Amino acid sequence: MHTVWKGAISFGLVHVPVKMFSATEDKDISMKLIHRDCGSNISYIRKCPTCEVEVDWDAIVKGYEYDKGHYVLFEKDELEQLSDDVTKTIKILDFVALEEIDPIYFQKTYYLSPDQAGGNAYNLLLEAMRQSGRIGIAKVSIRSKSSLAAIRIIGDCLAMETIFFPDEIRSVDLVPGLPDHVDVNEKELMMARMLIEQLSTPFEPAKYTDDYRSRLLDAIQHKIAGEEVRVAPEQQRTNVLDLMAALQASLEAVKLPPDAKGGLDTGAASSAAGAADGAAEDGTRTEAADAPAAKVPRPRKPKGSSGSAKETVS
Repeated sequence: MHTVWKGAISFGLVHVPVKMFSATEDKDISMKLIHRDCGSNISYIRKCPTCEVEVDWDAIVKGYEYDKGHYVLFEKDELEQLSDDVTKTIKILDFVALEEIDPIYFQKTYYLSPDQAGGNAYNLLLEAMRQSGRIGIAKVSIRSKSSLAAIRIIGDCLAMETIFFPDEIRSVDLVPGLPDHVDVNEKELMMARMLIEQLSTPFEPAKYTDDYRSRLLDAIQHKIAGEEVRVAPEQQRTNVLDLMAALQASLEAVKLPPDAKGGLDTGAASSAAGAADGAAEDGTRTEAADAPAAKVPRPRKPKGSSGSAKETVS
């Protein structure tokens, strides 16, 4: 791993020298812009529109536009003096419970390893945090970017999550079209909860893959081999289903009997059948018509048990 930052964690008067490594990597497939006519790579030129000349990096400074066409300029050393990055310290301000932080705050994860002779202090902080069940909230500056951060434990490693400041989080009140109040049908709600329960499973990240990246890599290999690549477009769903019929069809797809323990007869079976009959009369097909008729599958008897344990569906 490449070291992206070196500094120290401080809490109270304790100083823990650490190295920082990026815990994630961008797997996006990089594409260049190519001139279709000749196959050349398109280049970008730093050009001043007033002087009409190319500009070298050493002639470029940063500026803030405080009014249209008017800027205040900052040299690199001026910005560095304003930054906390010169201290190279991850200063823990508080210790909190991880579950108190909404995931919307998290940005990027870094691993921290002990640096120099900081092994003892590193282990002390790690074990103290593990036993307390708390994580540290800190301030850090990396490459002149100031951030809040959460210091937590992953395995036997201290990790740092950069997190947004509160004023960087937009309020949900700004989201248009949200309902004034939540009003749902109780039978539909019960079926939705049954569906969620049936689809619930322990989180296994290894089973999730980037399907687009896989298809793109496959297409790249075919093009390198001189083969033509054609992908059949996926048919878009345009028909609108009755919500109860959709829930019933979904439950049947995961083989959960509507009369299973904790369930009740919602009347969804007749709703799904009615949708199918209606489709047959006018000659059209809908997902409700295509779905299996509302047959209630016979519950499987769990192995090794004579009770009424819930069937597990993978």
